[in-house]
Amino acid sequence: MPYSRRTTTQMPYSRSKPAGMPYAGGRRPRDRGQVAIEYLGFLPILVLVGMAVVQLGLIAYTAQQAGTAARAGARSASLQESAQAACAAAVSSWLADGTSCPGPSYGGDEVTVTATVEIPSIVPGWDFDPARKTATMPLDH
Repeated sequence: MPYSRRTTTQMPYSRSKPAGMPYAGGRRPRDRGQVAIEYLGFLPILVLVGMAVVQLGLIAYTAQQAGTAARAGARSASLQESAQAACAAAVSSWLADGTSCPGPSYGGDEVTVTATVEIPSIVPGWDFDPARKTATMPLDH
């Protein structure tokens, strides 16, 4: 059998560069690392989105805690006890310093308490209004 010369087009599973392609795999040598550079450019956006998601969770949690504080303050005021102490005791310890329940409002056979809880910010420069919730309880005679 005479010697036959094979070209790369005749070898379908060859690792050598395909015929007609100046570079292996159609990629230029200077494209190496391009994905890493693109990822580094996208990383700040990814971190900012992650921080925004955590901040939204904090806002929802603080609003829930404000509702709990208002109910506890109204329950305490209906028993003729301190609404402020009950409000501060009802929230998580790291939110208690930013919690306030100004004097309860008595009307007829019920008492109304409004709780205000400061929303913590994890992103510098993002400031939020405090969460305010109101609860009304019947007076305990």
